[in-house]
Amino acid sequence: MTHASLFSGIGGFDLAAEWAGWTNLFNCEIDPFCQRVLKYHFPNAEQYTDIRTTDFTLWRDRIDVLTGGFPCQPFSVAGKRQGTDDPRHLWPEMLRAIREIRPRWIVGENVRGILSWNGGMVFEQVCADLEAAGYEVQPLILPACSVGAPHRRDRVWFVAHRTDAGSETERGRSDGVLSDGLAANTDGSGGEEYNAPEKSSEQMRKHREGSYHPMPTWERFPTQSPVCSGDDGLPAGLDGITVPRWRAESIKAYGNAIVPQVAYRIFQAINEYER
Repeated sequence: MTHASLFSGIGGFDLAAEWAGWTNLFNCEIDPFCQRVLKYHFPNAEQYTDIRTTDFTLWRDRIDVLTGGFPCQPFSVAGKRQGTDDPRHLWPEMLRAIREIRPRWIVGENVRGILSWNGGMVFEQVCADLEAAGYEVQPLILPACSVGAPHRRDRVWFVAHRTDAGSETERGRSDGVLSDGLAANTDGSGGEEYNAPEKSSEQMRKHREGSYHPMPTWERFPTQSPVCSGDDGLPAGLDGITVPRWRAESIKAYGNAIVPQVAYRIFQAINEYER
């Protein structure tokens, strides 16, 4: 399976793709700090910068799974919520890339606020645009706590499959695979947990075989994780970085990143469907 990412950040989707056994062919990220992180961890992937000026037709029918956490700032309750008037509203650019690439699968991600902005207009538009482009779409709300994180971090995931990429029987089966394989409680009270896979083959084997454990209840944890010196999932070494710019850039990059363990669960469901 081949994978490519848009709005790649520090490579959360790309890392999950590696865990799933896929090959990362390209990424697209405009932030210079994140570009350096991507180049270091995924040196064999083609690297693009500004999605608005990139022609993706070279990759037409060559990508199995295209992912992208299109910018959430226009819809986040933590911001001004300018929505489609925000210059960072780049879903139309992601849609253009989808039409040029024609991947078999699409996995998009955004904040839960996209459901409530202007009565869910953009949420409905994303689904309608994907259907018009020839995809069957299943939106999901999956929180970080569903994979064992001690904070909720609800996110909306758009999982879409190209309608001409399989038979009618297979397409009917895809909904069952996704809904059964990815169902998660969004109140933080249940779900499944596993630790982030290491690079060793033994860890990869365990995760691919589905070695999960029941998740404890995180009743008193905040809806978002604290930053610095807390149980926020950041490496402890970040607190001791003496160069303020690197420390600030690192925290910003982590804060904008997806939780790769959640994406990995989606990728597992796709692998199951493809098998």
